[in-house]
Order: sequence, then C-alpha cells, then structure tokens
Amino acid sequence: MFALRRLAISAAYLAAAMASSGASAGAKDESAAEWLAPKWYNEWHDGLASKGLNFGAIWIGDNITNVSGGSRRGAIHFGRFDLSADGDLEKLAGWTGGRFYVNALGIYGRGLSRNYVHNLATISEIEALPEARLYNAYFEQSFYSNALSIRIGQQAADVEFFDSQTDDLFINGTFGWPANKANNLPAGGPAPPIAVPGIRVKATLSDQVTLFGAVFNGNAARSGEGDPQLRDNHGMAFRVNDPPWFIGQVRLSYDLDFAGRTLPGNFTPGAWRHTGQFDDQRFTAQGLSIADPNGSGIAAKLRGNFGIFAVVEQTLYRPPGATEKGASASLPGVTAFARIAYSPPDRNLIDLYADGGIGVSGLIAGRPVDRLGMAVAYMRISHSTRNLDRDVRLFSGLPSLVRSNETLLELIYEAHLKPGWLLAPYFQYVFRPSGGIPSPNAPTGLSRIGDAAVFGVTTTVRY
Repeated sequence: MFALRRLAISAAYLAAAMASSGASAGAKDESAAEWLAPKWYNEWHDGLASKGLNFGAIWIGDNITNVSGGSRRGAIHFGRFDLSADGDLEKLAGWTGGRFYVNALGIYGRGLSRNYVHNLATISEIEALPEARLYNAYFEQSFYSNALSIRIGQQAADVEFFDSQTDDLFINGTFGWPANKANNLPAGGPAPPIAVPGIRVKATLSDQVTLFGAVFNGNAARSGEGDPQLRDNHGMAFRVNDPPWFIGQVRLSYDLDFAGRTLPGNFTPGAWRHTGQFDDQRFTAQGLSIADPNGSGIAAKLRGNFGIFAVVEQTLYRPPGATEKGASASLPGVTAFARIAYSPPDRNLIDLYADGGIGVSGLIAGRPVDRLGMAVAYMRISHSTRNLDRDVRLFSGLPSLVRSNETLLELIYEAHLKPGWLLAPYFQYVFRPSGGIPSPNAPTGLSRIGDAAVFGVTTTVRY
C-alpha cells in the first residue's frame, strides 16, 4: 500500500510538471516550452506571464551506483519535482517593486549517501527523505531601481550566501550548501530540503560592491530527537522563536586585464553567528571527557557558535566576442572558484572546510551550451572530535579508529539535449567517508568504511 501511494504521488507530480511552465529557482537552462507542451498551452502561459504570473516546473531524476566502497554496493533511482509560482505585483496589482515566490518539492526514492556510502557530503544535492513539502514562500520588495531589496518569509540561504556560479554545475550537495554548515548548524541550516522563516537584505552599492545580510530562525525543524526532516515533514513548521542565526557577506567584483582581454571575477568574504546552544565535542559540564566512565557522558552545552568564510570566482578564459561583464559560468569560457570556511573546533564536527573547481562552458565544437567541470572538497574533522575518538580508545583500553577528514572529487559533463532538457553523467570519489568511521560489516570495528567510487547520471527537465 505504501509503495502504491508513493507511485500515485509521483504520477501526480509528473502530470503537474508536464502541465506547468515558467521560471523556477535553480534551473540551469532555458524553458522547454517549444517541445514539451502544445502551442495553445504555451500561448496561455505566456499570456499569464505578461500579466505578471509565472508558473514553473522542474523534474530532476538521479540514477547512481557505488561500484566500490561504502557499507555496501548498490544502484538506486530517486528524484524530485519542483513546482513554483512567481508573481510580479507591479504587473498584477500596480505594486511597484513587489513580488512573491512560492515553490513546493515532491521527493521520492532512497538516497545513496544515507543508505550506502554514509559520507558527510551528500552525493546528490536532491537527496532527501521521500515527502511532499513546501519549500520557499516569501515576499520581496525592491527599492531604488532594485539597488535595495528586502525579502521576508520562508526561504533558503544556499542560493545567495557562500555561493558561486561555477559550483552550481556540480551534483554533490556540498557544492551547493557546504557540508560544514549542513553538519554544524541545527537541522542543517536553511537549505534543501528545509527552508526557514527569515529576513534577507541585499544592497547594491555600486557595480563593484554588493552587500548581503540575513537573519533566520536558528532551527529548521521542530524541537526533539531524530531526523530534522521528520520533525518538519511538510515544510510547514514555520518556527520563529528559536535562537536566531545571522549571516552576512560583501561581494567585491573586479576585472582583470590579461593579453588584451577583460577577465571578470569576484571575491566574497563573510561571517555568521548563531546565538543558541551547541554540544561540546569532547567534554561534559563537569570537565570530564564524554568517554570517561566516571562522568555523565552528556556533552556540556556551549553558548553560541560562529564561522568565517570566503569565496573567490575568476574567469580564466573567454573566447573573442564573449564580452559581457561578470564572472558568469553560463558564458562561453573557463571559470574557476574556491571557497574556505572555519568554525571553532570545540562545538563543531567540521572546523575547516575548503573546496574549489573549474568549469568549461561553450567550448566544445557543435555543443555551444554544454559544460564540463572538475571539483574537489575537503572537510576536516575538528580537533575536539578527534580527541574524543582518542579518549574512547584510552578509556576502553581497546584499539579504535580516530577520524581525520573526508575528501571528495567530482567530474561532470552537462549535455543540453533540448531546451530545458539536461543530461549530466558524473563520477565522484569519496576518500574516508565521514572522516573514516568503522565499517558496519567489520566485526572488530577496526576497519573503516571503504573509499567509495560513484557513477551517476542526472536528468533534468524544466518547463
């Protein structure tokens, strides 16, 4: 019965996806209007859009297999439907500078990271527990010809903060919302699949300087134990009373002149602070190790948390004629990005995070909009967490493992088959999943989960 219900839900979402249209957040290609829907429907949709109401739909399907490593080998399919409505209030009601956006997600299938690899950086950015849930639902007001905008409502932080355009090419979730925030913040922070009520302010001071600041409710799910997705299982917790999470950044854009060509780039430093309580990674309130049998075994509570980060994105090459300003990964050429972040080790699982990669767009003969890329990510298990692993070894008197870091490599080719239809084969290799945790298949607990080699194909249809 459960399987039939899931099948019915998936079929309903697919039907809706084929019947909807318009822009949707996170899409990488133009709309599929020319081939996916009849002409009369496209004309009806365009008529609504001209009046200020735009409907959109995306289906993303992931087929993945780990051919080695993890706790076991396996091949799975899972996917997500994203239905959205975007309203221009100036066209709809004469409200200058106002707009609203709302979207809902329909998620189905089992994830590879959760069930096979057990790593920190989720193999696919769409992996989540099966559910239909509200995601974004916000109002945005712009002032001074869009130089200032304020967004209020349920929203995510991953699209604008600690982000670059080049990292959007990659499939692994850490290149969207980095694994340090996903593992350090309560309930993973405001990022897929759970958005959070908040207020975001964006101010464009000049062509070179843009400020971003936001305050979010500090917990993306209801209080309690267990998976946060089960504690906000429809995206409708709407919590506003938890200790807040603040984040801010400044994006500095620039142009480099090289061999007579202009190569744009940007540098974005930022910081965040959470005002809630966090578990000490090593000690109890009495100052004893959590592993010490003479102690309570309950982690001490530490007040507040913070992080600092920086992002740099640089165009490395553009062919003649590609003169549009901005380090845009969608323009023909070669772009690169790098990100780094640090958080205190006494209250965070990951204290140092770094990633970077390169993307090539529009340089393959006969494939003007295809992209390919390579990226790596490094997640260091915090000093306090590693010391707790050593304490476990000391107090138990038995040999045990000490976690170190998880490192990830991804290679991807994104083929644009038709407008709105993408096919992206990729390969990922995960070194030391979760920093090197024991394999559940090893009776002694002294063998780590094996490094995982993962092959996948992601299909995206946007309308």
